[in-house]
Amino acid sequence: MNKPTTLDLNALQIFAAVAEAGGFTAAALRLGMTKGQLSLQVRRLEARLGTALFTRTTRQVALTAAGQSLFEECGPLLDRLREAVDRIAAGEAELAGLLRISTSVDHAAQSLAPAVARFVAQHPGVQVEIRSSDKVVDMVKEGIDLSIRLGWLRDSSQRALYLRAFDQYIVAAPAYLRRKGMPMQPMDLAEHEWIALTLLPTPLTWTLEQRGGEPETVQETVQVSARLKVDSPAALRALLVEGAGISVLDESSAMPELAAGRLQRVLEGWQLKRGGIHAVLPPGRHVPARVRAFIEFYRNWLGAAG
Repeated sequence: MNKPTTLDLNALQIFAAVAEAGGFTAAALRLGMTKGQLSLQVRRLEARLGTALFTRTTRQVALTAAGQSLFEECGPLLDRLREAVDRIAAGEAELAGLLRISTSVDHAAQSLAPAVARFVAQHPGVQVEIRSSDKVVDMVKEGIDLSIRLGWLRDSSQRALYLRAFDQYIVAAPAYLRRKGMPMQPMDLAEHEWIALTLLPTPLTWTLEQRGGEPETVQETVQVSARLKVDSPAALRALLVEGAGISVLDESSAMPELAAGRLQRVLEGWQLKRGGIHAVLPPGRHVPARVRAFIEFYRNWLGAAG
C-alpha cells in the first residue's frame, strides 16, 4: 500500500461529504463543486491510500470496508476541526455565506419570512434562500442547510432541535355551523363534513382531552370521514372559510381567521395534542456558524411572537 506522506484535509473533507450524502451528485451540490471535480479528488485519495473507498454502480454509491473504517475515524475529527474554525471565525468576523432554509408554504409567509428579513438586516454577509413546500423535501439532494418543520417528526433518527410548541384548533365557518349545527361532544364530529389534510399521518383519527384536574381528565378518540381531502394547509384554510366543512388548523393559521370572524372554534372545552416546531438538520455532525446563529435567532423570535 502507498503511504501518504502529507495529510490532504481537503480530500478527506470531500470524501466525508460523499459518505454523508450517499452519493457524488448530492455531495457536489453541498460543497459547491462539479461532480467531476469531486470524483477526481476521491480517486486521487484512493490512489494515495492504495485502496477503494467506495463501490460505485449506476444506481448507488456505498462505502467499502476500508471506506467505512476511514469515515468512522476521520469524520468526528473533521467535525471538531470545522467547529473550532467556525468558533474562531464567529468571534472575529461577521457571519457570511448562503443559508438555504425549507419550510411549509404557510409557515414561510406567516413566520419565517419576517424573521429572515430581520436576521439578514443584522448580518449583511449572509444570503438566505427560502424553499417553501408543503411536502417534506430531501435535504441532502436539495442542498438544504436547515428545515423548519411543524407537527410530529416521523423519523426519530433525524437531527432535530425543538423550538416551540403550538396548539391546534377545531374550526369551521359560522355559516357552516348555522347550517350543520354546533358539535357538543367529540363523537359529534363523526356526523360532520370533515376536510382531511392528507399531509398528516392519521388525518381521519383524532384524540381530544377534556381536563378538569389530572384525575378528572377525560380522553376520547373519534374517527371521522371526509369527502374533501387536500395536501395543502392553505387550501384547507380556504375551504374552511368558504364553509365547505370542519377540520383542524394550527394556531398560526387559525388566529387571523378567528380574529376576523371568518372561522369559529369548535369544542373549545376539549384540547388536541400540541404540535412542535423543529429545526431539522441534514446528516453529518458539522453545523456551520450561520446555521447555528439562525436557529438561536429563530427560537428567540418564536418565543417573542408566542
